[in-house]
Amino acid sequence: MREALEEARKAERLGEVPIGAVVVYEDEIIARAHNLRETAGDPSAHAEFAAMLQASRVLKRWRLTGCTVYVTLEPCLMCAGLMVNARIDRCVFGAPDPKGGATGTLYQVNDDPRLNHAFEVTQGVLEDECAGLLREFFATLRQRRKAEREKEKASAPSSDEA
Repeated sequence: MREALEEARKAERLGEVPIGAVVVYEDEIIARAHNLRETAGDPSAHAEFAAMLQASRVLKRWRLTGCTVYVTLEPCLMCAGLMVNARIDRCVFGAPDPKGGATGTLYQVNDDPRLNHAFEVTQGVLEDECAGLLREFFATLRQRRKAEREKEKASAPSSDEA
């Protein structure tokens, strides 16, 4: 999870929501990625999604059996769906996602009996650190946006001048 956190910090340095992921196969990290939705202008550029695509290229197969995905934030529906389709063995996440979590918080895609694959989930690994990184990012973003709005108000002509 520490490696996934390092990936999340890379995303943060790019101004992206700080989410990172790694894929482990036979006790080795074979893929790593971080969130790039804003940079790539791609709604699917989630950390775990990109890491799983990379892992498929490394293993030269679409089935990621034997793989564990470590991600700093609980996967969304799209990413959890890819985990089902890729047949991963396990997902380990740090912080739960109360607005979009699909492996325990809002949905439990990982063990839905209607689907053709189930995978194990371990949650809360380095949760405070993962959640803290996200909290700090969004607090800073809110402060920056507030300062920008105040600057715009200050530079706008007053109604008396118009």
